[in-house]
Amino acid sequence: MAKINIGLCGFGTVGEGVFDIIKKNREVIFKKTGIEFNINKILVRDINKYSKKINKYLLTTDINDIIKNDDIHIVVELIGGVDLANDIVIKSLKNKKPVVTANKAILAENGKNILKIAKKNKVDIFFEASVAGGIPIIKIFKESLSSNRIQSFYGILNGTSNYILTKMLEENKEFNYVLQQAIEKGYAEADPTLDIEGIDACHKLSILTCLAFDTLVNYKNIYTEGINNISLEDIKFAQELGYTIKLLGIAKNHNGEIEARVHPTLISKNSLLANVKDAYNAVFVNGDFIEKQFYFGKGAGRYPTASVVVSDIIEAGINIRNNCQFRRPIYSVFMEYMQNKKMLKIDNISSKYYLRFNVVDRPGVLSKISGILGKNNISIEAVIQKGRNIDKEGSVPIVMITHEAIEKNIKKALKIINELEIIKDKTILIRIEENL
Repeated sequence: MAKINIGLCGFGTVGEGVFDIIKKNREVIFKKTGIEFNINKILVRDINKYSKKINKYLLTTDINDIIKNDDIHIVVELIGGVDLANDIVIKSLKNKKPVVTANKAILAENGKNILKIAKKNKVDIFFEASVAGGIPIIKIFKESLSSNRIQSFYGILNGTSNYILTKMLEENKEFNYVLQQAIEKGYAEADPTLDIEGIDACHKLSILTCLAFDTLVNYKNIYTEGINNISLEDIKFAQELGYTIKLLGIAKNHNGEIEARVHPTLISKNSLLANVKDAYNAVFVNGDFIEKQFYFGKGAGRYPTASVVVSDIIEAGINIRNNCQFRRPIYSVFMEYMQNKKMLKIDNISSKYYLRFNVVDRPGVLSKISGILGKNNISIEAVIQKGRNIDKEGSVPIVMITHEAIEKNIKKALKIINELEIIKDKTILIRIEENL
């Protein structure tokens, strides 16, 4: 019987979940692996805060009690943040200890360096829980779909944003009201910036893009736009036109040139992704042989996330027992085959667009706007124009759905339109994705 000791860094929501699963399902795990997993040390910032929950002898505030402890075989990083987490991961790898982490930020910001250190020391790093919570999407990309060329994927990768958009639609409430409710209910952090501005989804998209397309992606090169400018008015217009608004991470391979972007997106309200509600995540994948596949599950939470952390711990333990570290590449291919593929700039993408103009209520406005769009090779598929105000100086919304167009043409046209005296506010633009 093999015994594997774990050093657990962090005892927050997910860390406590990992502790519970290993403790409560010890027999289940042993029957499936032949390994007895044991949490040997837990790194915390304040021992007194946790000493009533678990035995005090397990707790430490010294990182070296884990990293330099010969009795610990696997380091699990769940401390959160960037600097300390990055330090734990790098020092553990340099000390030849395999690492399991749920930290998408350090992988997005320092993944290339971490990969080099892992390779140099011939030690594994696992990060299933860094993307999509309880959905094992990283293993799916690395293993289940390893015989396929991924052509594109679309993900609802941030549960907080998805929860807010769901409640805005279902409860007929504006963004700021729903955001405050989400904070009070614990669905959003007190500072929700990373979630509502799309940064968290961008970090996750960068990891999946590396896996899908065999390329190292700098998350800073991914166009990112959050949901903080989405209004209830736009949600209602989208519904009227047959769409739902979701914050999507989108990645496509165009013959070796990679398109990757995060932004609010109109998708058919009959699609699978449109029906992913609340804090759930989902990923829709197109591959050359599997065609279309859809993966759905809880995107966060103690046990869904902890469950995939433990699955990584199990894989690390099996590798240790069988003395086969670095058995599989950290990403989908070994590092020597990774490429620096060109990233398609947002100005060069092709998409359909939702445009909402807030205009002076007078004759000829629609024809003036459509004329400028036409001069920039943008044709119109559908229009909603609300009735006139009694006050002729009042403003009314005009909503258009365009046919597919090049983004730089849209931006050029909107720059001209937004300077017209008939336009009362900056035009709202939301991209549309079909066939999901």
